[in-house]
Amino acid sequence: MLRRQLRHMSRNLPTLLMLLAVPVVLLLLFVYVLGGTLGDGLGGSGGRAAYVDYVTPGILLITIANAVQGTAFAVAVDMREGIIARFRTMAIARASVLTGHVLGSLVQVLLQLAAVLGVAVLVGFRPDATAVEWLATTGVLVATAFASVWSAVAMGLASRTVAGAGNLTLLLTLLPFFGSGFVPTDSLPAGLRWFAEHQPFTPIMETLRGLLLGTPIGNGAALALGWCAAIALAGYLCAKRLYERDRAR
Repeated sequence: MLRRQLRHMSRNLPTLLMLLAVPVVLLLLFVYVLGGTLGDGLGGSGGRAAYVDYVTPGILLITIANAVQGTAFAVAVDMREGIIARFRTMAIARASVLTGHVLGSLVQVLLQLAAVLGVAVLVGFRPDATAVEWLATTGVLVATAFASVWSAVAMGLASRTVAGAGNLTLLLTLLPFFGSGFVPTDSLPAGLRWFAEHQPFTPIMETLRGLLLGTPIGNGAALALGWCAAIALAGYLCAKRLYERDRAR
């Protein structure tokens, strides 16, 4: 199943490039159009150079959220076109259908993260992380991607149409905007600030920012890993239940 997903990936390069283009365009937009003004509001030396360091962790989460839209689409297409029903008649492990989607999507997400990080370095992102901190950063990104992919699989199974799968994953794409990804949470109105400080992506972004740039992390790492574990478990259980329910029809 993993090989099948990788083959699909190689045959759908235009779609993958489109999913990759969104975070790259957002990065360039926020750095070159809004970065000067937003960077001045960060304090310190401010400016565009400070803002590209601040915004890159948020863009990395946008990359994950945008990439898993393709996962939800692929699962929805498989369910609607009947290939899943055919797999169920074959002598293969039942769980391999969903785990193939998850592993294939993880490979895709990691490749896209590497590409976006490369673009960020080209436009001025200058992390000062040690080798251990880079390893920890990779672990946080993999945990976030793993949780997001399982959520996307569940959304793809829950959707009655292929287009509906994209609508359900829109929430994942919007969450980084309503957190600390693009501006500090203390600059937001009171109600929105409370949401931004308590939603899942904010501690993940603060942990990435701390590991890559040396800003304070506090209990952000524990919260980030806790959110990832909870989302992954919820996504897995929902996906399993929806997959079994469809099987029982």
